[in-house]
Amino acid sequence: MDLNSVKQRFGIIGKSPELNYAISIAVRVATTDLTVLITGESGVGKEIFSKIIHNLSTRKHNPFIAVNCGAIPEGTIDSELFGHEKGAFTGASDARKGYFEHVQGGTIFLDEIGEMPLGTQARLLRVLETGEFIRVGSSKVMKTDVRVVAATNVDLMELIKRGKFREDLYYRLSTVPIKVSPLRERREDIYLLFRKFAVDFGEKHRSPAIQLDEEAQQMLTTYDWPGNIRELKNIAEQISALASDKLVSASELKQFLPTQNRSGLPAIPQLAGNNRNDTGTGDFSERELLYKLFFDMKKDLNDLKKFIFDYVGKQPLDYSKSKAAQPHMDEGMLAHLDDYEDDEMPTARPIVIDNPQVYSNTRQVTVQEETSLSLADKEKEMIQAALKKHKGRRKDAALDLGISERTLYRKIKEYKIAE
Repeated sequence: MDLNSVKQRFGIIGKSPELNYAISIAVRVATTDLTVLITGESGVGKEIFSKIIHNLSTRKHNPFIAVNCGAIPEGTIDSELFGHEKGAFTGASDARKGYFEHVQGGTIFLDEIGEMPLGTQARLLRVLETGEFIRVGSSKVMKTDVRVVAATNVDLMELIKRGKFREDLYYRLSTVPIKVSPLRERREDIYLLFRKFAVDFGEKHRSPAIQLDEEAQQMLTTYDWPGNIRELKNIAEQISALASDKLVSASELKQFLPTQNRSGLPAIPQLAGNNRNDTGTGDFSERELLYKLFFDMKKDLNDLKKFIFDYVGKQPLDYSKSKAAQPHMDEGMLAHLDDYEDDEMPTARPIVIDNPQVYSNTRQVTVQEETSLSLADKEKEMIQAALKKHKGRRKDAALDLGISERTLYRKIKEYKIAE
């Protein structure tokens, strides 16, 4: 069947490749009895695909029913789907047929299948595999001939990992999967749908349909529409009823669109003067702003490191001063020294170490005090002590020193330490 005739018959608006592909799958699978799983965000129009499948199938003269699994309380969903016997539970004054009996020979559309309780999932799996079910409160096995089309707006594989959905039921339902793309992935359909909703509203209320100027059309198509077609229809009706003029401008349209920041990034301010990008628009792209932010942070961090290094190097340590007032070199400072590139390393200055120590998980290793050691000599001595302590095991020595094994290997080569 021609796609355009299908769209016209079922009132589908759109020309995007994603939409056309989804419709073509629905048309091809309609003539079979295969189970279909329709996935897509809320508001994309999943139910219309179930109607395409039913009305183009051999079951089209038999009943069709749409059931929202998320809208039925957990305690009554088994009764709704499979029926119950008289006295099966409190309030069951009469026997009742379930949907699987009512739509015998037809199609049942189970929307929001991810909300179905696990117990009901097991019953549904039996129906799909054997065509059998049992009413609540009965022991009699009944047969049904019903085609099942399911839909969900959640990730069923994620629910499977969390133990909320049966894996065997998932594979049984998704014999033929159909994915309905959100509006933000088929932006060429947004204005077409808006015009359709505006015309429908005008005809319903016997008033001229509103129109958007070029800038407003651009704003409409760049908005992400998290509520998809349902949200777009709502906005179209709002504007049709409340717009001051039948030709809506971008500034007026903006008043009806919710503010959104889907990426979670801060709004990009307009930059002037010499902060212009290559296009000369006076605005940086998000990527350029992030790059600039990262480079500035790195520069500030390097400046801070150098300041601390220079400060430590300029402080002479004297035994005459109190022990609390004397800076000392410990393993933490050794680890941080390794963050410097060779061209950033300040010149080592002679310092006096006041009883430096290397700490491990089991005991302390005291490094012999010397009165005039360079920073490089002390670093070499600490590495030798750690290697000796751990009998040449680099991984353990690096962990004790608070540096990476790769850094330790480089230091061993640099200081020509025999292992």
